Amino acid sequence: MGKDGFRCVECNEKAPELHRDYSKGILKITICESCQKPVDKYIEYDPVIILIDAILCKTQAFRHILFNTSLNIQWKLCVFCLLCEAYLRWSLLHGTEQSSDPADIIRYTKEWEFYGMFGLAALELSAFCIAVLLFLVVVVGRLQGATLDLRLLLRALLLSCYGKVLLIPAVIWEHDHSPLCLGLIKMFVLTSNSQAIRVILNSSRRLSLLAVCVGLLSETCVAQASEKLLWSAQDILTFD
Repeated sequence: MGKDGFRCVECNEKAPELHRDYSKGILKITICESCQKPVDKYIEYDPVIILIDAILCKTQAFRHILFNTSLNIQWKLCVFCLLCEAYLRWSLLHGTEQSSDPADIIRYTKEWEFYGMFGLAALELSAFCIAVLLFLVVVVGRLQGATLDLRLLLRALLLSCYGKVLLIPAVIWEHDHSPLCLGLIKMFVLTSNSQAIRVILNSSRRLSLLAVCVGLLSETCVAQASEKLLWSAQDILTFD
């Protein structure tokens, strides 16, 4: 982070530094000139506490992660979540078929349908992110005349998809694919996306929710169109 690249987690004002390092390893947390509170209290917190606050969608925790850290695992996290989502879709497509042959684990990796599900999940995520960014560019950038950092927004969107990690239990316990459970996970991810947008833009909750709804609509349209194409292709192959 460069100068003035940090933000106060309480009031969102810019700050030149988070702490001052004195001799012999003595650190003093910087006090925000605007709200007279510590710029970032989370630099003294255990990562587990930060994670819990992020799960609770606390604004301060999101500001700490998005502005005051150099956390650049968004692409690795994205690929990992897409793999879990692809496997979950693939297993749902094949129902509850069970096999006692250990060699099936190798056979699963060779299934083209799995890679198709991965591509479909990646396409839907791309449609969601692109729709959200375009909406914000039009509404915030063009209509309100504000400057947008699209790279930071994309990073925030990808990091806030961490809720998809909750798909791991559904992958481990293959027999439990409750639609209610998957729906709650989806709702949690969308809530985190909305909070990330709100933190980056320092905007109202209404704008962030509207942006997420536009992204969800785009994702749903792409999913339905892709599903129709897949069924059409399958009918053609079956007919041949």
